[in-house]
Amino acid sequence: MSSEYKALGGLQINTRLADLVERRIAPGTGIDAQVFWTAFEALVRDLGPRNRELLDKRDALQERIDAWYRGWEQKAPPDPETTAAFLREIGYLVEEGGDFQVEVHNVDPEIATIAGPQLVVPVQIARYALNAANARWGSLYDALYGTDVIDESGGAARGGPFNPARAARVVRYAKQRLNEMVPLARGEWDEVCGFQLVDLGGRKGLAVSLADGSETGLADSASFAGYRETDDRLVNVLLRHHGLHIEIDIDPENPVGKLDVAGIRDVVLESAITTIQDFEDSVSAVDARDKCGVYQNWAGLMMGDLEASFEKGGKTVTRRMNPDREYTGLDGQPLVLAGRSLMLMRNVGLHMYSDAVLTDGEPVPEGMLDAMVGVLAAKHDLDGSGPYRNSRSGSVYIVKPKLHGPEEVAFAVEIFARVEQALGIPNNTIKIGIMDEERRTTVNLKECIRAARERVIFINTGFLDRTGDEIHTVMEAGPVVPKPEIKGAAWISAYEDWNVDIGIETGLPGHAQIGKGMWPAPDAMAAMVASKGEHPRSGANTAWVPSPTAATLHALHYHQDDVFARQRELASRERASLEDILTPPLLPAGRTLSAGEIEAELENNAQGILGYVVRWIDSGVGCSKVPDIHDVGLMEDRATLRISSQHIANWLHHRITTREQVLAVFRKMAVVVDRQNAGDPGYQPMAEDLDSSTAFQAALDLVFEGRAVANGYTEPVLHRCRRLRKEAAA
Repeated sequence: MSSEYKALGGLQINTRLADLVERRIAPGTGIDAQVFWTAFEALVRDLGPRNRELLDKRDALQERIDAWYRGWEQKAPPDPETTAAFLREIGYLVEEGGDFQVEVHNVDPEIATIAGPQLVVPVQIARYALNAANARWGSLYDALYGTDVIDESGGAARGGPFNPARAARVVRYAKQRLNEMVPLARGEWDEVCGFQLVDLGGRKGLAVSLADGSETGLADSASFAGYRETDDRLVNVLLRHHGLHIEIDIDPENPVGKLDVAGIRDVVLESAITTIQDFEDSVSAVDARDKCGVYQNWAGLMMGDLEASFEKGGKTVTRRMNPDREYTGLDGQPLVLAGRSLMLMRNVGLHMYSDAVLTDGEPVPEGMLDAMVGVLAAKHDLDGSGPYRNSRSGSVYIVKPKLHGPEEVAFAVEIFARVEQALGIPNNTIKIGIMDEERRTTVNLKECIRAARERVIFINTGFLDRTGDEIHTVMEAGPVVPKPEIKGAAWISAYEDWNVDIGIETGLPGHAQIGKGMWPAPDAMAAMVASKGEHPRSGANTAWVPSPTAATLHALHYHQDDVFARQRELASRERASLEDILTPPLLPAGRTLSAGEIEAELENNAQGILGYVVRWIDSGVGCSKVPDIHDVGLMEDRATLRISSQHIANWLHHRITTREQVLAVFRKMAVVVDRQNAGDPGYQPMAEDLDSSTAFQAALDLVFEGRAVANGYTEPVLHRCRRLRKEAAA
């Protein structure tokens, strides 16, 4: 056996991983490392065959769907009713049972009863993981000052030294939002010139002085939640609205406070209420070394001692986890609020296997490894042994991606039960977030929730992966419309509404999150503020954002709408249409795309694929802001890659384009991507020698193998090529 591995029973464990568990993660949990690995071996041997059976069933169902669609190729594609009947016949669409309500307990309020933004971050990068964990609170002034939400005209530019003209616009905007969130009983926030505490028979109240010399208070006195004083001077007013906190920070000596008649130096919003620390789509973890980085950072978050040092402005900055925030409550007693976002971990899907551990020389199901190691690390939090608590309710939150239907949800639940048993923690401690990003889960969502009704704390529409799966599932039905048109297809809006409808119907409000997808343009914050308010209005009590700044700005939307009241309104509407969901986004019969339309679509897809893949393969960057074909930075991960590669694969299959044209477009776009990365000193251009570029070959494989690869997933190509690149660089 290679010296890279240690033998334990029937397992071969990568030495680096074995040492990480034995020396870092297991100590303090009450679990001996050898006992841990023995339990893991039993888990893999007992449930590993079932994992493979479920993957084989996916393939078998897809083969039947492909054959069925091919049988219609001389006629129009089948109508949704006929499609539903066929899917029931083959067991893809299961019979929906009677009504029920979820029975999940010990859920933290950040998930159950607080509506707000959710960050998704690659846990592999400690600096980013810490930044996300600390994004529970964010400066509204900073978020406005540094983004395009505030107009730069008339001398209010962002760059350079502090700009008082821009600061004035920031303050004006923020106070307009305060008028909406926590209005005064009389007057407006830009008239405020001071604050005083008043005694209300043993409890404190808030008096607000106005510029005309009069005094008022909050329109809703219950909005006043607490305060801070320094040397008997009021320095912070804590407000609460829709379950979210707002800090008014007062410092008349601060450069910003000096500009404000009330001395307000900042408005701080409770922002990223929850964060998904991602083991999956936003990371590039292809071997044991990479997985150890993922597990080590997650353990540091759970133990409260993760640190990251980096250079910024010529200085070394060390980032750590923020402490809790302390105030004085209205009764005079200490009031402590969480200083960090509640963290969930997203494990990999059932289709992933890892050679970090081998059984009989074969890689193990990676999701099982994630669950065992991740929950072992979380025992430090459950036991309260570190300086901070993540879950105060005693739960561990695992988001499971790419599950196909209720069978696979039930299988994930079985794995979690076995992990609980192995690690000696109570039943149903591990909660599950169900990503509704595969077609078979969408159409069976109620039964998926039923299968996890004692554990489910999250459903989320991941429309990017869902679109990739849609294209792959209906690959044989015909050519799909150009990618920009898919967003306007009937199935997308029905899918989004269906998710909310079934979530409300099964009792998720008050127990679990109903989530919406990512805002993809991290620099376009004005557009996000203008449009992402649709998510809480749709009945979603969380939605994904790409940065702490975006979280602070998106938090404004949860003040504009009371999501839980909105969910009660939506409970009476008719459920979205399954027929619409089963209507694929195909080109209408008789529609012919022009040569220009085809070329433009191919260029857009190819540029996006190359821009993402070259960073993934050459640098191991799992998620980043990648310039699109118009040089606009967009957040790209494997979900966007899945859509673009499946789209070209579909057009190739249906002869909308040719292999030769696709190759020519990729060669052309390699030059564009090289130009966009020219400022990166570590970047290796592709176009100079396309044949030797592993990244370029990976991009082609994603397209040309796209129709054959299971479910259109990108991981097989990415992992194979990244490993080749690492080996070449070693």
